[in-house]
Amino acid sequence: MSTIETATLPPASQQFHRLSFTGRASEYFGIWIVNVLLTIITIGIYSAWAKVRRNRYFYGNTVLLGRAFEYHAKGKQIFIGRLIVFAYLVVYNILLAAFPLAGIALAVVVLFFFPWLIMRGLRFSARVTSYRNIRFDFVGKMGGAFMAFMLGPMLAVVTLGILTPLASRWMYRYLGNNLRYGGRSFATDPRLDQIYQTWFFSALIIVLGILVIGAVALINLPLIVALVDNSSGLTPEMTSSLVFFAAAGYIAIILSFGIAALFYRAGVRNIAWSSTVFDGKHALKSDLSRFQYVWIAVSNVIVTVATLGLMRPWAAVRMARYVNAHTAIRFDGDVGEVLAAVEQEGSAVGAEFMDFEGFDFGF
Repeated sequence: MSTIETATLPPASQQFHRLSFTGRASEYFGIWIVNVLLTIITIGIYSAWAKVRRNRYFYGNTVLLGRAFEYHAKGKQIFIGRLIVFAYLVVYNILLAAFPLAGIALAVVVLFFFPWLIMRGLRFSARVTSYRNIRFDFVGKMGGAFMAFMLGPMLAVVTLGILTPLASRWMYRYLGNNLRYGGRSFATDPRLDQIYQTWFFSALIIVLGILVIGAVALINLPLIVALVDNSSGLTPEMTSSLVFFAAAGYIAIILSFGIAALFYRAGVRNIAWSSTVFDGKHALKSDLSRFQYVWIAVSNVIVTVATLGLMRPWAAVRMARYVNAHTAIRFDGDVGEVLAAVEQEGSAVGAEFMDFEGFDFGF
């Protein structure tokens, strides 16, 4: 367990205690490369244990007030959950090929079963996480999971993204209002108008990308018309131009949607975390710079691709360090007394989970 103290806060934020990430890319590279090699050698079987090693490293280097978080899951639990999901997929595909109606019926059944899998996965993830030897817990129900992770995304899709902020609000309320630590609850109520403000900025990025694609199509309209009228009459130069501009348009749409999603993710995280309180009085805070977050995420992808994946550990540590540095909590009252009360009250609650056996279904 780490005992490294958090970084000194600026004067304007003295009342907030920030998280810090103490891991190093060189350390994580050793874990990462072994995980990759063993996962390949075992045809994916080791990936469950790889997830445990990865999470234990990142949780163990996430520090608040000089104490690190801990991850207690076992590879066997994750492996069994994945095995169940894999077995379902095999059975589903066999039924779909041999008895199409039965396969469709099974898909509908699982569609209604999906919220339960999400709820159980969130509960598992919470219960295998601890801070100061006190476990977290998640008490959400299936109905809330259905609204947050199925109904919300479906509404966002059918409205072409207009109701995405509503879906985000449902999701963060479901996650935040059902999270517990030492028997004490969190509460989250992000304002919809604030989420729409960050959504509007992201929507403008998408519109800009579409305008770029439209401009490219307009410039190449004669070539497109010639292709429709007589594709065999195009010269090699015309074909090359079409391929180039088609590729440019594809890249533009991917970039616009990807960058817009990153801007939106950072903005909504700030709103949701900053509207969260623990035990009714201790405020959480997130103050990510959306531009810096997008820059880190995009440059991480570029560097990782350019190095054929070898810089992935550096990218993961870099992002973890930034996100943690911009996440904080303000305790109402003496920090030592507050945490001591939670530890005393939560020890009995935590004991219930020490022998907890569950499965991570990967949802």
